[in-house]
Amino acid sequence: MSTTGTVAILPGDGIGPEVIDQAVRVIEHLNQHAGAGLRCERASVGGTAYDQHGHPLPPATLELAKRADAILLGAVGGPKWESLPRELRPERALLSLRSELNLFANLRPAILFPELVAASTLKPEVVSGLDLMIVRELTGGIYFGQPRGIRVEADGTRTGFNTMVYNEHEIRRIAESAFQIARLRNRRLCSVEKANVLEVSELWREIVTHVGRSYPDVQLSHMYVDNASMQLIKAPKQFDVIVTSNLFGDILSDAASMLTGSIGMLPSASLDANQKGMYEPVHGSAPDIAGRNVANPLATILSVAMMLRSTFGKADLALRVEQAVRQALARGYRTGDIATAGEPTIGTREMGDAVIAAL
Repeated sequence: MSTTGTVAILPGDGIGPEVIDQAVRVIEHLNQHAGAGLRCERASVGGTAYDQHGHPLPPATLELAKRADAILLGAVGGPKWESLPRELRPERALLSLRSELNLFANLRPAILFPELVAASTLKPEVVSGLDLMIVRELTGGIYFGQPRGIRVEADGTRTGFNTMVYNEHEIRRIAESAFQIARLRNRRLCSVEKANVLEVSELWREIVTHVGRSYPDVQLSHMYVDNASMQLIKAPKQFDVIVTSNLFGDILSDAASMLTGSIGMLPSASLDANQKGMYEPVHGSAPDIAGRNVANPLATILSVAMMLRSTFGKADLALRVEQAVRQALARGYRTGDIATAGEPTIGTREMGDAVIAAL
């Protein structure tokens, strides 16, 4: 088997190592039986890396991430590390990876598998057939804007402050990515912001509108984020592709996850301009269930499918992984988060077994 690419495996914290192990099994199966040619190299990140090396993103981990063609990340964080200085908390590793690798485009699909319609809290007629893509700008906005901090005023009162800031280049490149994705889907793009209140959103709407003139085949609409939040719950199938800022995308994509029955079903990709990407489940580290073999690995396995398609150009293998997940669900396999009342459940490893068997 010839090597066609290197994948940096960063298991992280909590349930991260458990779900990553099942995703790596899928990669190894594809290497053995489909000639995928992917070489996996592991490194620590997040709280685990802090415990081992005194920093959530050790130099060796960053070097591997830069050298690799793609990164597969589990999850980071947990109460154990919340008292650390902000710059040493596990979440800083995520922000640093996004910034250092210039992973500005975050793709978060929300697809409701037919077998899981009953797992959604919304009525079947509202969510059946749901297939939307949220394109979130990932390296700008309020998470990175300066100045930021907590200061003590003259009267001793503490004031916290953050800055939401975007320049034309940042808005234009995420808009271009979103329009290109919309062209490959149903050619509808909704730009979400808060232009009636925020100057940064005024600029966002202006630039997205200007970019849209180069894509006359894509229907562009605009929506305020509060209305978009409501519409996402009221009539989610009205959306095809949503493009939005870092903060708004973080919130909307987590809301969209519950439309699919569980956040454990949502993969994501964070891409640079050359399709190098970091792939990870949308869910967090869930330390309360870590080590119990109950976490849902399907979001991580579906992240492998996104990696195969977007970074390595192996759409055929990506489709095989997605079909294997569908088959496992069609055969009735459920982890606890996607099971309805009375349905039998299986564990993390057993769900990995089911996907491998379907492959």
